[in-house]
Amino acid sequence: MDQSTIQDWTESQVLLKFDEHRDVKYRVYREQGTLYQEIRDADDSPIHTLAIPDGMTLDRGSYEVLLRYVLLDVTAA
Repeated sequence: MDQSTIQDWTESQVLLKFDEHRDVKYRVYREQGTLYQEIRDADDSPIHTLAIPDGMTLDRGSYEVLLRYVLLDVTAA
């Protein structure tokens, strides 16, 4: 498996709506040329892995913003 870490596991408390939040951790990695953001619950159970489109290289703060939108979408489903 050809995998390289872009951003190692980072813990975050994500505001979902009003006073609701969720404690999660996420990492960003590249595997076989594709960039992924893997999101897990604080207890290490998987939540979602997002394939980030080609050409969408983000800075660290932008991955945090993307994390919130992904969690809002996943929890709404």
